[in-house]
Amino acid sequence: MQILNISVNLARVSQWVFEDYHTKKELINKLIKQTDGYLRDLYVQKTSDEFKPTLDRFMSEFQNLKRQNINEETKLYWAERALTWANILQHRAKLA
Repeated sequence: MQILNISVNLARVSQWVFEDYHTKKELINKLIKQTDGYLRDLYVQKTSDEFKPTLDRFMSEFQNLKRQNINEETKLYWAERALTWANILQHRAKLA
């Protein structure tokens, strides 16, 4: 369930970053913090060996994205990466 929650959050963040990150900064930050909480919850749960590499790659990229400032130059990249991971996690959730 947490994987799907993360996926939904990433899809929302992607849309808000792309559309208007200036006015939605608070919502974006709130969902990023919420996603961190879901990830903490997920790490104490048992996940399959098949899903573990995907989770590890996502964790690494998510940490990198969080360190990047969102601005006019980076918003398209940020939105694309968040949406890509939303889709990957949604499709691979059944492996967890």
